[in-house]
Amino acid sequence: MSEDLEKARKKLDKEFADIQEALGEIHVAFDAVRNAGPEDNIHDLLAELEKKVKNARDGGVVGSGANSHRRALAKYNELIAEG
Repeated sequence: MSEDLEKARKKLDKEFADIQEALGEIHVAFDAVRNAGPEDNIHDLLAELEKKVKNARDGGVVGSGANSHRRALAKYNELIAEG
């Protein structure tokens, strides 16, 4: 495996792991909505869920979310196609 392809694969794996971690946060927020009762503030719970989904898709303060994974995947596939 070429050095560029190896770097691209490491980047792809890192971005994928970041998305998997973000999915865990989405599950926690979703469970909070699902387990809410009639006296809970559903609006705020849904807002928190929306925030977690947005962070997974677009990235939070540190990461770039699924957008970064998409770019890493495109680069990796490009290098594979080049042979």
